[in-house]
Amino acid sequence: MIIDATGRDCVRLAELHALAFADCWSAEAFGDLLGSPGVQALLAPDGFIVVRTVADEAEILTLAVAPAARRAGLGRALASKAAEVAREQGAARLYLEVSAKNAAARALYAALGFTEIGRRARYYADGADALVLSLGLS
Repeated sequence: MIIDATGRDCVRLAELHALAFADCWSAEAFGDLLGSPGVQALLAPDGFIVVRTVADEAEILTLAVAPAARRAGLGRALASKAAEVAREQGAARLYLEVSAKNAAARALYAALGFTEIGRRARYYADGADALVLSLGLS
């Protein structure tokens, strides 16, 4: 089950983010983010996604799935739900950045129809490039 996260869920969002990323976000950071206009977090027991919609564009800010729950379709379900939410809020296109080194995430996004539209050289702390991906929502 995927629900809308609220400020009460910030600690859980931070816990899940820490399981997925070495450079994790704090509960306070999630609280600030959720208080921003157009930002929505979708939460499942073992993962979440944060999407921001502004005018006719949306961006996935982060997607995290606990390691024990990976490769079971949760990432796909969260990304699909985020696309649905963005479309309902008037977005025509959904964007995200993903590490060129993250083969699993790149495969997920490719399977969902995202295409590479740009690259940010050495964007991440580990020196990896960020691939800028886009998906039409019409």
